[in-house]
Amino acid sequence: MEQALPGRCVFCLAPMPGKHPWCETCFTELPWNLPACPVCAEPQPGAETGRRCGHCLRRPPQFDRARVPLRYEAEMAGLVQRFKFDASPRAGRVLLELLVAGLSPADRRWPEALVPVPLHPRRARERGFDQARWLATRLGRYLGCPSVLAQRTRDTRTQRGLDRGERRSNLRGAFRISAGLPRRVVLVDDVMTTGATLDALAVACRQAGVEEVQAWAVARTPADRH
Repeated sequence: MEQALPGRCVFCLAPMPGKHPWCETCFTELPWNLPACPVCAEPQPGAETGRRCGHCLRRPPQFDRARVPLRYEAEMAGLVQRFKFDASPRAGRVLLELLVAGLSPADRRWPEALVPVPLHPRRARERGFDQARWLATRLGRYLGCPSVLAQRTRDTRTQRGLDRGERRSNLRGAFRISAGLPRRVVLVDDVMTTGATLDALAVACRQAGVEEVQAWAVARTPADRH
């Protein structure tokens, strides 16, 4: 993706008359995640709106529902990669605005705290950047609610190349939360692939006494790209 210039659309570089970092045409043509499973937000092309996917019918996740407005493909993939691996603040701001744009007013009022998906300290040192914490901190300022940090207790092997069951096993018991949590929390990440990481973090939240958990991410990876 091209580097955006000030006052120009981050996607096509056209002049921007509005307050957002995109033009209306590019915003409309983004890969919006509709329809999607209302529980885990897995894309469901051709399915009825509001229909649960087969995975959630067989084994519901520990979070109650997910809010993931876009699919991880096309322009979104490039934007996420610039944010995650190049630590681009410009890309991060665009992703944050897109996440907020995909939330309803009721969604925005719902959380009492945000819990970003934590990196293991070794990986955080190596990368020098924690993308989920970056998003959660700024989202919390916008929503007016605090962020609570979880700990990653094990440096799990990469999730790449693992199927859904292997991802769950890899992350079992990988998170701990020692700080007190309110009744309703939102888990925050940049990309949701199978949902295994957010599911494992939701387990830690439930063990810490949380009653209701939602998972929010900017983009969801389609099932055929896991």
